[in-house]
Amino acid sequence: MSYELIALAMFTSMMLMLLTGQRVFGAIGFVGGIAALLLWGDGGAELPFSAVIKLMKWYPLMTLPMFIYMGYIMSESRIADDLYEMFHVWMGSIHGGLAIGTIGLMVIISAMNGLSVAGMAIGATIALPELLRRGYDKIMVTGVIQAGSSLGILVPPSVVLVLYGMIARQPVGQLWLAGVFPGLLMATLFVIYIAVRCKLQPNLGPPLSEEERNVSWATKIRLLQAGILPLLIFFSMTGLFVMGVTSLVESSAVGATVATLVALVKGRLTRKVMEATLRKTLQVTCMFMWIILAALCFGAVFDGLGAVKAIEFFFVDRMGLTPWEILIMMQISYILMGMFLDDTAMLVIVAPLYVPLVGALGFDLIWYGVLYTITCQIAYMTPPFGYNLFLMRAMAPPEITLADIYRSITPFVIVMAFGLAVVMLFPEIALWLPNWHYGK
Repeated sequence: MSYELIALAMFTSMMLMLLTGQRVFGAIGFVGGIAALLLWGDGGAELPFSAVIKLMKWYPLMTLPMFIYMGYIMSESRIADDLYEMFHVWMGSIHGGLAIGTIGLMVIISAMNGLSVAGMAIGATIALPELLRRGYDKIMVTGVIQAGSSLGILVPPSVVLVLYGMIARQPVGQLWLAGVFPGLLMATLFVIYIAVRCKLQPNLGPPLSEEERNVSWATKIRLLQAGILPLLIFFSMTGLFVMGVTSLVESSAVGATVATLVALVKGRLTRKVMEATLRKTLQVTCMFMWIILAALCFGAVFDGLGAVKAIEFFFVDRMGLTPWEILIMMQISYILMGMFLDDTAMLVIVAPLYVPLVGALGFDLIWYGVLYTITCQIAYMTPPFGYNLFLMRAMAPPEITLADIYRSITPFVIVMAFGLAVVMLFPEIALWLPNWHYGK
């Protein structure tokens, strides 16, 4: 059997195992390990072992549990409640103001968390009931929360970019900085869409009543101070890193420490909060580590087979596609896979194929990491089985149906596709900040 057929058989076997409901790391690791043993005999057992050693020696991996812990400590101690109250008072007087404030809330939560799940949980439990109670259109606000929560995988400290850096062997610090302006661009596009639509259709996002708007300046200032603490956490982490005061791992430790101190100062660092935070941090960290191990093993077998060269020959020489056409096909395939898989599964399944090919085609792998992440955001919300769609259905009140959720995301998917096109056409949006910081 040729190496190309072996690679195809491995990929097909892995997809079949995933369709049977097997865990992602189990399916990928099993196929990679068995293929290594069949191809190279007893020596193939060294591949999983080498993957473990490589993972344990990767120093930036220490950031993963730190950022996950930081996100959960902020979520469990209800710091986000204070943030939303601040946006409620300061933004509620304009049409669509609370929806715009919700996007602002999501940006701040994303800057403290790095995961979209936490943003979705906070938006669905805090913002959604308030928006519905105040007469906002249920379809629009459902889309707002789903789109806003997706920023968690793009705005630093993005856990997805940490995983991409591990698998693509790219500096995590550069990937983080590359996600800053595209993340802010995406949030700005969301805000513009909400503002314009609510201006044209005021009934979709009514302002607060005169009585609710009649809040003293003392109260407004007090609530504004509630937003300073999360910004302090973000500055202590990302700001110190950008200024060169701390390294990547040190910044994650500083962020986790400051988040804990903020919860303590506000009197919310209870035994229950700490227990829930540590349990969830351990669960998510272990899940990611198992997936990385499986991906490294699977990728090593692919590298040994020369599958990447075969794919490059097929697309470039045999089909005659240009590098940009191949890149667009890759992004479309991510959207299709996102109907069935989450971002981590997509990354570890195709990264052994796509990342070397992208490099061989002459594209920047830091820039491509941002493109991958934005495409994952779109795939998260693409029917029929987008990851975020079912998260929202599980958390939304009964009056919001699955059909409402499907309808809600259409305009936001269009906005995100436009944002993706802008970043593709103007790579400096992603690359300027890391190039400036690292003196390239």
